[in-house]
Amino acid sequence: MNFEELILKRQSDRQYDTSRPVEDEKLNKCIEAARLAPSACNAQPWKFIALRDPEIRAKVGQCAASMGMNKFCLDAPMLVVLVLEKPNLTSKIGSVLKNKEYTLIDVGITAAHFCLQATELGLGSCIVGWFDEKKIRKLLGIPSSKRIPLLICAGYPASPQRPKIRKDLEKIYSTDKY
Repeated sequence: MNFEELILKRQSDRQYDTSRPVEDEKLNKCIEAARLAPSACNAQPWKFIALRDPEIRAKVGQCAASMGMNKFCLDAPMLVVLVLEKPNLTSKIGSVLKNKEYTLIDVGITAAHFCLQATELGLGSCIVGWFDEKKIRKLLGIPSSKRIPLLICAGYPASPQRPKIRKDLEKIYSTDKY
């Protein structure tokens, strides 16, 4: 598919075919696409943890499905935990000088690369930001000094593609002035 088709097809999927696991080859391609994502000063401040063990995946899924949110994480055939790593010195200095969290921007870009590759491979995905970070760190042995900004659910979609509902172009775009 071309890029326009890919953008139109990519959506946040919240229902997965639980009988179809994500093949290692497809997971590896998604990780490789994420690895190649650009980052401020080439810091690459991320680490991906793919959860293959059903018991661990269920426990982490439960951390995301708290308070009635993200129940679909319990059924996702693949969960990937995105850990924020320390940036390199130039990215860190730039973040301080410009008062911008470049590492969080970088994590968003790499997550988008992962999800776009997943879509191209016929997988559905959903980026999740609501979860019990402390419990996940403990479950996976992630040091308490590390942050987990995002989880990514992935699998074969079990629901049809939805029409995209977006703001009108005039509401999000202007030329030469606000």
